[in-house]
Amino acid sequence: MKSAILDEIEKIKSLDKSNMINFCVNSAKLYGEASKLAAKIKVSYPKPDNIIVAGMGGSGIGGDLLKDWARNKTNVPIEVNREYNLPAYAGKKTLVLLTSYSGDTEESLGAFLDALKRKCMIFCVSSGGALMENAQRLNVPYVRVPGGMPPRAALPYMFVPLLICMEKMGLVSGTSEELKEALTLLEKISKENSPEEPVKDNFAKTLAFNINQSAPVVYGFGPFRGVAERFKQQFNENSKVAAKWEVFSELNHNETVGWEKAGELAKCFSAILIRDKDEPVEIRSRIEITKELMNQEGLRLFEVHAQGKSPLAKMLSTILIGDFTSIYLAVLRGVDPTPVKTINYLKDTLKQNGVREKIISELAKLS
Repeated sequence: MKSAILDEIEKIKSLDKSNMINFCVNSAKLYGEASKLAAKIKVSYPKPDNIIVAGMGGSGIGGDLLKDWARNKTNVPIEVNREYNLPAYAGKKTLVLLTSYSGDTEESLGAFLDALKRKCMIFCVSSGGALMENAQRLNVPYVRVPGGMPPRAALPYMFVPLLICMEKMGLVSGTSEELKEALTLLEKISKENSPEEPVKDNFAKTLAFNINQSAPVVYGFGPFRGVAERFKQQFNENSKVAAKWEVFSELNHNETVGWEKAGELAKCFSAILIRDKDEPVEIRSRIEITKELMNQEGLRLFEVHAQGKSPLAKMLSTILIGDFTSIYLAVLRGVDPTPVKTINYLKDTLKQNGVREKIISELAKLS
């Protein structure tokens, strides 16, 4: 039985050469360290009219999570920007949270330059690079996070500072309490899904085995919109598989019809539905009906139930399940979860267009 591979610790280690699984196992520790680091943040900006989180990939997902988490906590609108430039409304009363783990991401540097020109309030989160260098030179508030990780594994360090920054500016409250609950829960989930736990007792290993040889489709809702996106990203980068994500109830107005005549094509997919015992009745109804419709078309359906009481604990606990699952799926597929050769090739090739150098040159002219 192929799932037995997941119970062979040495096999996991031989494939996971850079020990990506360790970031999952130590998740609680990393979030705890990120919290201590973020506690030192100093910001003295006035209340903004709006907030823009500018970041890409594993660095940018923190913005989506912040937006979902803060939706019912603050009256200041939050937008996630994945462009070289900021939207037209950005100005002096806009708070721009720049997140780039490497500090050298083209789009993030472009957004940083644009934010400076528009005289926005800016706060940077990075491990170094041109972003950190220029933030220091221009006296832009920042927090430097530890380097040396794949950006997607650095989520604790890229996300927690955003939460603490919001709290220190008086835009949200209760963050520390939610983080405390989340740390306890992450410790529990890490043990339950660790490599040492056998498939029969390990939810993430079982889920990985069940979705193997398929393209995962992840369905979220409300506070789990960004969580579903994170699942998709982790399947892409760690497992090296095509994946997609959608959100209730929007998916019932288009996506659902796509399965209507899927036929043999349905066998190529598996669906993962993110659930919550506190999900609104209107969403629960939609999920159950959608399950019925997808079952009729022969899709493989699985559910991941959020754990915890606070929104943050629920979000982070579910993310950790997805992270573990993506790595176990990589093992089943015989691939190393850490390298992202396609992304590295793309970045190296893009250097030839000189865009990054032009942005850095323009930054150098500012004082």
